[in-house]
Amino acid sequence: MAGVSRRNVHNNEDGWRVDKWFKTHFPGLTYSRFSKILRKGDVRVDGKRTKANFRLTAGMEIRLPPLGKDETSQSNPVNRDIIIKPADVTFMREMVIYQDDSVIVLNKLPGLAVQGGTKTLRHIDGLLNCLRGDHDEKPKLVHRLDKDTSGILVIARTSAAARSLTASFRARTTQKIYWALVMGKPNQQDGTVRAALDKESHRGGEKMMVSDKGKHAETDFAVMDSASDTVTWLAFKPITGRTHQIRVHATLLETPIVGDGKYGAKEAFLDGTISKKLHLHARTLEIEHPDGGILSVKADLPRHMKESWDMFGFDYNDNSNPFEI
Repeated sequence: MAGVSRRNVHNNEDGWRVDKWFKTHFPGLTYSRFSKILRKGDVRVDGKRTKANFRLTAGMEIRLPPLGKDETSQSNPVNRDIIIKPADVTFMREMVIYQDDSVIVLNKLPGLAVQGGTKTLRHIDGLLNCLRGDHDEKPKLVHRLDKDTSGILVIARTSAAARSLTASFRARTTQKIYWALVMGKPNQQDGTVRAALDKESHRGGEKMMVSDKGKHAETDFAVMDSASDTVTWLAFKPITGRTHQIRVHATLLETPIVGDGKYGAKEAFLDGTISKKLHLHARTLEIEHPDGGILSVKADLPRHMKESWDMFGFDYNDNSNPFEI
């Protein structure tokens, strides 16, 4: 990069820290060099000096100083589109449960990453051109799900729709309900978990932990059904949208989600034929549609969760909302 340049933060980068953004786009940039250009004020976000831990918002403009060839030459797979094959188009289209001129809604499969990473080359973001159709713009992510969480994932078909949907998610005007199979049974039929969360480094990677210094996190929960005191079908309604929020809050109820070894350890697994996959599913969503009105969608359970529901005699066709007053 011969001179000063500017880039905008994409919708799929909303909420990223500045240091993550630079590591993603410029993997050849050393941390010491990155720290130096920050200290000198050579990096600006919307015209202002910034810090490594500053959280970016989609649409912000990042001013970049001149960078050396070695700092920009390494290829990086995170935001690279995958070479599209006919099978990929079929694969993506089979996940579509709603589509119009502004919005696409997927029922994301468990185990499929939403975005790429160092060892993740196949992901939703890289396959979005499969859903482009005759639109001029590539579809855009407006929120995320964990790799192992299944269910509703909303995609914007235009930049205007992306701005509207992103604003709705940020303003908490949406209602999202997740279904989970958890170990044990909570002490009450319904309630709210409030516990601030922060990211901490642990052996094997980073985890979200309860911390007084963390960001406020709040989740409503309600019992849908139970099989004795062995397992419970819980509905969760996240009020905030922190990383791994439901999974951590479930452990605070002393009911880790089945299959969640990261937060529930060995207590999150059942003996026998119950799948060891994560049993967490984004079931329903109500959100303001970019073109007006309310978009309301529902996603069927993935196969491994249907099998578990059948095993315990739960009704996975239940359409009730336990959070309605």
